Amino acid sequence: MNEDLRILKAISDETRLKIVKLLLSGEKCVSEITPLIGKSQSNISIQLSHLKNAGVVESRRQGKKAYYSLSSEKAIKMINALSEIPEINAADFVEEV
Repeated sequence: MNEDLRILKAISDETRLKIVKLLLSGEKCVSEITPLIGKSQSNISIQLSHLKNAGVVESRRQGKKAYYSLSSEKAIKMINALSEIPEINAADFVEEV
């Protein structure tokens, strides 16, 4: 159960969730992720560090670049499951008076 909570906490940030969804399609370096997310390179690096510390992603170095990929099969399954849940509009739950 602790692993589930650790993964959910790591992906609860919108930017980190976007990064993880990008990594579902394969390994990427920060310079590939940055334009797709629309955040600064330093912000992406910080978010990747959080994901790495949580055990969701792993990295490998090739020259000066670090390439990131998903490291947890459980995280991959959780992301895929979350992607299938339709978005809920809070207004749908408010009673009209």
